[in-house]
Amino acid sequence: MWTEWILRHRRLVMLGWLVLAVLGGALAPRAIDRLSYDFSFPGQPAYEANQQIRETFGGGGDVDPLVVTVTLPQGRTFDDPGVRDELREAFTALGRPGWRTATPFNVADPAPFMSGGTAFALVYPPITPGPGPYAAALPQLDQALAGATVGGAPLLLTGVEPLNESGGGSDRPIIVEIALGAGGALVVLALAFGSLLALVPLLLAAVAITTTFLLVLALTAGLDVSFIVQYLVGLIGLGVAIDYALLIIMCWREERAAGADNEQAVRTAMATAGRAVVFSGVTVAISLLALIVLPLPFLRSVGLGGLLIPLVSVLVAVTLLPALLVSAGTRLEWPRRRVPKTESRAWLRIGRLVVRHRWVSAALATAALVLLALPVFGIRLGSPELAAIAGGDSPAAVGYRNLADAGLASVLRPVELVSTDPAGAAQLDQIDGVKAVVTPTGPGWTAGDGTLLPILLDTDPATPQGADTVESIVRADKGEVGGTAAQDADAVEAIYGDSWWVLALVVVVTFALLARALRSIWLPIKALLLNVVSIAAAYGLTVLIWQDGRGSEALFGTESSGSITVWVPIAAFSFLFGLSMDYEVFILSRIREGHDAGLSTDEATIHGIAYTGRLVTSAALILVLAFIALSTVPVVDVKIFATTLALGIALDATIVRGVLTPALVAAFGRVNWWWPSRS
Repeated sequence: MWTEWILRHRRLVMLGWLVLAVLGGALAPRAIDRLSYDFSFPGQPAYEANQQIRETFGGGGDVDPLVVTVTLPQGRTFDDPGVRDELREAFTALGRPGWRTATPFNVADPAPFMSGGTAFALVYPPITPGPGPYAAALPQLDQALAGATVGGAPLLLTGVEPLNESGGGSDRPIIVEIALGAGGALVVLALAFGSLLALVPLLLAAVAITTTFLLVLALTAGLDVSFIVQYLVGLIGLGVAIDYALLIIMCWREERAAGADNEQAVRTAMATAGRAVVFSGVTVAISLLALIVLPLPFLRSVGLGGLLIPLVSVLVAVTLLPALLVSAGTRLEWPRRRVPKTESRAWLRIGRLVVRHRWVSAALATAALVLLALPVFGIRLGSPELAAIAGGDSPAAVGYRNLADAGLASVLRPVELVSTDPAGAAQLDQIDGVKAVVTPTGPGWTAGDGTLLPILLDTDPATPQGADTVESIVRADKGEVGGTAAQDADAVEAIYGDSWWVLALVVVVTFALLARALRSIWLPIKALLLNVVSIAAAYGLTVLIWQDGRGSEALFGTESSGSITVWVPIAAFSFLFGLSMDYEVFILSRIREGHDAGLSTDEATIHGIAYTGRLVTSAALILVLAFIALSTVPVVDVKIFATTLALGIALDATIVRGVLTPALVAAFGRVNWWWPSRS
């Protein structure tokens, strides 16, 4: 009935989507401009302390300070005639009304601010909402530093924010990544179709992406939506929209190859493949419950934004695609004259080999996934180490490396303590790993009976030693502990402390849907178990590459991050769980159809893999290319996320769906089809 209505009103359907696409494309920049860069963890001690610091002292807290540093030429020291006076003059010029500074000349103990021929100053300007928290302050600092030298050496501006911005990520529009992903997808589609039909999935993806940006704009009117959503809409949207279009088009071609006329082929494709697409989209949406129900605003917005793209992609696939196929489908097969066979001979051979050696295949595939998953047991969650974001030759990177050479790299991320007893807080310098408790004497560091004290560490707080030091400072209970390092630890607790029940909810709901759709108890259990194993293997490889540094330099030109960004595992799980289930549904639905048509389990499995193998491979390759495009974003957090997604899809489409799924279906025979009878 749905398809009949679409076919009768196909011109209206196509016009409606055209209007939405044009409107969404025109308003997409406005939607992106309204995205939030806030990572909030309400109720967590460090987050609340950071909010207090920003409200009371005007800056700092969850935004690390800017650091101005100078390294003298070899052979010169700050005791040389005139050099110290030049340093004092340069650092004094950094002050502005409403700014806080900590320099060797306005703190109780200047020694920690100077090491050999390197000195630094901490600068806390007011924070500007948006992607660049110091966007308003940086031009003023650049002006103050222009032409200034100390002992003949220039002053360099560094810090976490300048290092992030030096990668160019804040200036590069999302269209760059979408174009890279679309280019790779077009190559795959051209090889798969060899005709103008290759453009149809890309057209549908464009409509889905632009329409989703229109919905994201509406979301921003009522809540803060994370900037991460733009990447999910652009690149996951590109992948899933093409996936859904591929499934329906492949079925349509199969029906035409079997002799059906064009319109009847569309009806049959919608009745079978269209149903699988709807189910797959709903499954992806359900997997994002893990993000939506967590009490964290930025993750909830990622879940809501991510939820929109599969649902819109499904809607485009089951409305616009049948309208296009009926209107111009046969003409789009040019220059091919014959409809190609939909079964792949290569995958037919693979299916027969796996089914013949089912237990060996299952054992080898399982062993490979378990081996790949082992590194996940050593996972560390936190922010990337400073060295991972300090690549290149920008002034910020050079300034960081000068500080690192002098043993001062960790000053870029000080712990911030609000204390009513500064003398008692000063005793924290006895904690192992604390370099100094800074007591500034300048304006802006005291409000009421509270004093804000930066605490400098010996090592980067993102390292295990630095994290232990931060934990010791918190346990000492000398005041309210803030700063980004303290908030990292709170983030782990906030996201993963009670998340097990959320994941359990997703698994239970997905099982119920799969069991009903496949009319089987074992098949959904197997699918869920394989999903968990493949996601664990993706995590393990990500830990190996990014945390342990086995390939991060070669693949991304970036040093080891030393840890995995806090939000990446839960976000990657939500998306991989749903996207991987897409392929499982495609394959198992086809095997189920073959079995219902009278084939034995072995025959149904072989022919199911032969039919879906090319489809799943093409769809997965397009998604992997989209995530590779995402990994070019010059932000380490996004690179780690993209790596996890790309590895998860690649492993799932090869080892899991190509080997383990058919092997286990064949191995369990009749058990696959057990379904409680209604009696």
